[in-house]
Amino acid sequence: MLQNSPMYAYLPAKDVARARRFYEGTLGFKPKAELSGGVAYEFAGGSACFLYPTPNAGTSQASQAFWDVLDIEREVDELKAKGVRFEEYDMPGMRNGICTAGGAKAAWFKDTEGNILAIVQRLT
Repeated sequence: MLQNSPMYAYLPAKDVARARRFYEGTLGFKPKAELSGGVAYEFAGGSACFLYPTPNAGTSQASQAFWDVLDIEREVDELKAKGVRFEEYDMPGMRNGICTAGGAKAAWFKDTEGNILAIVQRLT
């Protein structure tokens, strides 16, 4: 049943105003709706995320969400130009902030709240 329903990401924030400056100012997101102290953003294909207040933001050591992109090098370059710093992990296939492995390229960065986010380009 769930396989046939849309899925959305939650992005926790200790400071929603600070996080909004990053998501809207740096990444260029446009808010869709403000609710319950947070904000919803919509993306391609009807996907979306909800940025919400919580003291638990940044506690996960895993990616919170990823964007499926067509040209990861272009995306990384554009984000770096806006001041986004990409993570460097000690793993095979990692070069200049982009890891190539398992039929995809991936790059990770953190938001102002410490959440790990990724951009991924499928190679197949």
